[in-house]
Amino acid sequence: MKTAPPVHLSIHDVMPETLSRVEALIDTTARAGWPPPVLLVVPDAGWDAQGIQKLRDWQTRGHELAGHGWQHRISGYGGLWHRIHAALISRDVAEHLSLDAEGILNLMQRSFAWFGEQGLTRPSLYVPPAWALGSLPRHRLDEQPFEQVETLRGIYSVSEGIWRYRALLGYEAGNGFQRLALELSNALNRKRAPRAGLRIGLHPYDASLPLADALVADLNRFRPRPTGD
Repeated sequence: MKTAPPVHLSIHDVMPETLSRVEALIDTTARAGWPPPVLLVVPDAGWDAQGIQKLRDWQTRGHELAGHGWQHRISGYGGLWHRIHAALISRDVAEHLSLDAEGILNLMQRSFAWFGEQGLTRPSLYVPPAWALGSLPRHRLDEQPFEQVETLRGIYSVSEGIWRYRALLGYEAGNGFQRLALELSNALNRKRAPRAGLRIGLHPYDASLPLADALVADLNRFRPRPTGD
């Protein structure tokens, strides 16, 4: 029997102010029959002891934690491309795009170390905000501690030195242009998913945005099914 391509489900932007919305999304995915999604945690977001305990509880419940930037906001623009990217896609969150390679490596190293400092399991996966890795060349990825790095392109295995080009679905449509772009991108990626595998990236406010119905439909359509189902 042919093995179905892998499906990877993650919830982005896990921060103290989004915990209740993340919990609601976790409940939505569980009702749709999904195992615990990966939670993308922003380290320098004002965590207190209660919030850290919530992350520990989620790990105990089977959620993998992943690094997701450092502050999840920019301190300035890194040039014209960054300004265009911000206007069309990332707004003020793609912090990698305002840094050079050394700054990106430093950020990733701090992000990784933070988890151990909080008594959390150190993550194997890193996802830059807005999936934008920035000006860090692939051959330097072995200078940072994460085993896998995910961008719009796919998931890169550092030890193997290979990309896995999985399709990607997203629903964070904050304006009309983003909605149109995501509807087109999602339509193309739904067609790619059966042969390429799939990533579904959820964000805390997706359930209140225009593509909420598509999110629920895709969770039901692509949920992992038991062998023989």
